[in-house]
Amino acid sequence: MEKEVAIVAVGQTPFARRSGASIGEMCFSAFREAIPDRAGPLGAAIDALVVCSASEYDRQRSPAGVVAESLGLSGRPTFNVESLCSSGSSGLRTAYGLIRSGLHDVVAVVGFQKLSDLSSAEVAERMGRSGDVMWESPFGLTQPAGFALFAQAHMAAYGTSEADLAEVRAKNSRYAVSNEKAAYRKPFTVAEVLASAPVVSPLKMLDCCANADGAVVLIVAAREAARRCCDRPVWILGMGAASDSATLSNRASFSSLGSARAAAQQAYRMAGVGAADIDVACVHDCFTISEIIAYEDLGFAPPGGGVALLRSGATSLGGRIPVNVDGGLLGKGHPVGATGLSQLRTITRQLRGEGGATQVEGARLGVVHNLGGPGIYAFVTILGSDEL
Repeated sequence: MEKEVAIVAVGQTPFARRSGASIGEMCFSAFREAIPDRAGPLGAAIDALVVCSASEYDRQRSPAGVVAESLGLSGRPTFNVESLCSSGSSGLRTAYGLIRSGLHDVVAVVGFQKLSDLSSAEVAERMGRSGDVMWESPFGLTQPAGFALFAQAHMAAYGTSEADLAEVRAKNSRYAVSNEKAAYRKPFTVAEVLASAPVVSPLKMLDCCANADGAVVLIVAAREAARRCCDRPVWILGMGAASDSATLSNRASFSSLGSARAAAQQAYRMAGVGAADIDVACVHDCFTISEIIAYEDLGFAPPGGGVALLRSGATSLGGRIPVNVDGGLLGKGHPVGATGLSQLRTITRQLRGEGGATQVEGARLGVVHNLGGPGIYAFVTILGSDEL
């Protein structure tokens, strides 16, 4: 396994329905947690900045410049990256490329979203832009409706039930309780999920993640710089990225996401590992069905085997492959541009042994699965501890 680029520091604000802070303040708070001494060697070594957000939700035009100024990084090369909900993973891939090319040694990757800047009507209107904006979304293809199609297809093909979907929320909610950064720290039973208000069949309110405000910072460094400035670097071993048709009616399947399968295969091949080698995972559970499909697309279970894997306890803490032990998007909330980096932060902390009450014992290899929209974009990233 090549160890050329590492995550050397991470920071995150609490995710909240309404942060009460500006974009600059949120990003600075996360940056300060990642680098408490901004004037120290690591802060001084940062020579580029990648800012990630879903631009359709930004009130601030060209927010990357505002973020750079807020972090005291004006003057460094600054890049603005956007790929819907996978913007954070796009940012990490950009930083990785900048470092491997030799252009930069230490890059700060900042993801944020301040959804409370928008009215409920504005958020709903933007969330409603799913699929083709001429022929699909005007006729009701919102984000929940799109993932409801995946749920219905999985049910038809494999016999998945609404109770199986509810089990995902119940599992993840148990772990959100222990995550001090999560917006929704409340446990739910399967019965409570099933009794929640219907959204679009078969999805109910508690099958759906909720929006939030928040920011996350990752500091990424080349090997020599990582060794100089960090005692426990976490190495980026594999990266996969793929896309699929934005027009859902052109999709070949609704019981799987081809982009996620392709990204996973790329990441495993680059890292020289397989699904059976992974110790801990964060997957993009924007809706409960998304987590079950992710098990299959990542190779943790065969097609149609995701429910059996879930029911066996394998994806729970103490199981073979614990998934979303930070509460997932369902528990943490979904500040779109920050979500992918939050997943990467969780796996970084797990591989450092900093997972607290939800630490996966002996975790040395982790994977992050991050989607943009209904699988229009997919990123899979494999991280390894320094002990590998």
